[in-house]
Parts: sequence; C-alpha cells; structure tokens
Amino acid sequence: MATSSSLTPEEESIIVGKDTERPFSGAYDNFWEKGTYVCRRCETPLYRSEDKFDARCGWPSFDQEITDAVIRIPDADGIRTEIQCTACGAHLGHVFEGEKLTQRDTRHCVNSLSMCFVPDVEERPTFADEEED
Repeated sequence: MATSSSLTPEEESIIVGKDTERPFSGAYDNFWEKGTYVCRRCETPLYRSEDKFDARCGWPSFDQEITDAVIRIPDADGIRTEIQCTACGAHLGHVFEGEKLTQRDTRHCVNSLSMCFVPDVEERPTFADEEED
C-alpha cells in the first residue's frame, strides 16, 4: 500500500491535492488490457476493464465502479461531482451523468495517476501427469 510519503510529488498533487493531470497524458487513457484498476494509494479495487470506454476526453473513462469502491462528493467548484476512493479518500477525478455516451449514461473521468492496473491472470491448465508442489 502506498502512503502519502511514498507517492511521487505529481501523484500526491492529484491524489491528495485534488489536481488533474493533463488530458491525453495518462498511461491508462488509451489502454485496453483486461484486468482491474485499483487505488494507487491503498490498492482497493475501483474499476473493471469491461466498464472502461473511449470517451475521447483525454482521461480514462468508466461507466460503472466496483460496488461501494467510490464515493461521490460535491466538488468545491459547486458544479461538478468529485469521486474518491471509499477506503482511503484518494481523489480519483469527477463523475458526469447525462452525456448519453453509454447505456449507463455515466462517465467516471479518472486520473491515470490515481490508479494502478492489475492484469487478469489466465490460469494455466493442470495436467494429470504433473506433480503437485
């Protein structure tokens, strides 16, 4: 688990300071591997790759979070809705509704630096003639 002291200055400015990374600059904006996105600070699973879509906004976009992983809070600007990791309060980005980009009509616009990606692991088949460890 990353603590505030183990975050890079850029990660801390986003996760703690609630800044936003530049559009189209994040590692996960145009990234389509199968797996789970977890909170960079506490490793809580936040989003699944099957809920990610290309919103062409410059940030990774998801139309659904993992149940109870993300909380919504009115943003300080009084207009937007901030999203945070439920477990540790890390700033993730913002959520938007009513854009009609997906069936769920929701876009979680998330900073790549707020997350880490854990790839799905394909299980290797076990054969009868293999010894168990």
